[in-house]
Amino acid sequence: PQKAFSSKNPTRLQGYTQSHIKQRHISGNAFIHHFEDDDDDDWDDWDDSCTVVEEPRGAAGTNGHPAVGPEPYGAPRAKPALERQDSVGSSKRGSVVGRNLNRFSCFVRSGVEAFILGDVPLMSKIAEAYGIEMGSKGPQWRANPHPFICSVEDPTKQTKFKGIKSYISYKLTPSNFNSPVYRRYKHFDWLYNRLLHKFTIISVPHLPEKQATGRFEEDFIEKRKRRLILWMEHMTSHPVLSQYEGFQHFLRCRDEKQWKLGKRRAEKDEMVGASFLLTIQIPTEHQDLQDVEDRVDAFKAFSKKMDDSVLQLTNVASELVRKHVGGFRKEFQKLGNAFQAISYSFQMDPPYSLDALNNAISHTGKTYEAVGEMFAEQPKNDLFLMLDTLSLYQGLLSNFPDIIHLQKGKGTALEGCFSLGDEVRPSLQVLCGLMCGAGWGRSSLLCSDGDGGW
Repeated sequence: PQKAFSSKNPTRLQGYTQSHIKQRHISGNAFIHHFEDDDDDDWDDWDDSCTVVEEPRGAAGTNGHPAVGPEPYGAPRAKPALERQDSVGSSKRGSVVGRNLNRFSCFVRSGVEAFILGDVPLMSKIAEAYGIEMGSKGPQWRANPHPFICSVEDPTKQTKFKGIKSYISYKLTPSNFNSPVYRRYKHFDWLYNRLLHKFTIISVPHLPEKQATGRFEEDFIEKRKRRLILWMEHMTSHPVLSQYEGFQHFLRCRDEKQWKLGKRRAEKDEMVGASFLLTIQIPTEHQDLQDVEDRVDAFKAFSKKMDDSVLQLTNVASELVRKHVGGFRKEFQKLGNAFQAISYSFQMDPPYSLDALNNAISHTGKTYEAVGEMFAEQPKNDLFLMLDTLSLYQGLLSNFPDIIHLQKGKGTALEGCFSLGDEVRPSLQVLCGLMCGAGWGRSSLLCSDGDGGW
């Protein structure tokens, strides 16, 4: 591997990277063809069974750390099969940069390696651009010039094929386009996979979990609605994700034919992987690479600690919910029934019973039963909302190990690339800005106030 990066042997390096890019190109075409096969289907008739995510048994906790306990109330979704297939397929490609990086690492799959080595062809015209600017706390994504919000309302059970097929649709109304659209969960899932495929260096929030049974139960529908609202709030407030053409198409398109055209256009998007890095406009301010490395290390420690803390809080809150709807409710009902029994016993001796006393005892019993019901309902006012937010954070945190690995891979690759000669220095200049800008724009994601200052 060290010889491959020697400036005396450029042919060997060029031949290797071209072969690698060719393999990635073939994989990308296979992915596009997979979706094109579905283009002739009804635009909203995607089989629900296709994306049922079966939660892994005995899996590690979020962020790749061992789980400290069960994950009630819904754990983050597993990575799509596409990413797992890419990982397996690329594991056969050996090593590249002088530090013996694995070919199935996110550093390779994201396209950053090809970008560093200058194997990404420059395009004469790039329609999209995402800027990074220096803020008061460091580099951050440039804010969306046209901010908006989007409501998620009215989950409604729909049927088709004369009732043979049922699904839940959600009413979406973006503030910058006052005409509502109706989307199924499958549409959200399609968008989520498009976002993962395009924005490999951005932490894309996970969708609410999917389940095969009980999809039409009221509690599950309400829970999914709450979490889709949080997901949509994150998406619309993100400076980059909110501007994605595929996301805008998802929020606005109402015509079946136009939907298929936009869907196909998003699936054939060329500005993905390494090419997406060409759309980033970096700041001109100088950034010390060692300072960036130190800040990434600090954020790595923070994300690890926050991941553990979020998981702990989730477990404690979930256990409290279980007690509210189970133990507390049951105990207060038992206490209420005991008071009712006392009232009933006094009524068995009419000559000496007092109606006022009996009524008071009976009322006390009913009050305790009502208190039990209040305990059961209380999580809907606080704990459920907190758990929904924690679930969103768990999903975001689970993405950061790969993003941090990209930062580390860039630094390692820089050391190897400095010996390659002048032909790679333009890419290095862009890379330095990318490390300081995009990396820290994402790293401040969980600490921001959600106003686009990421």
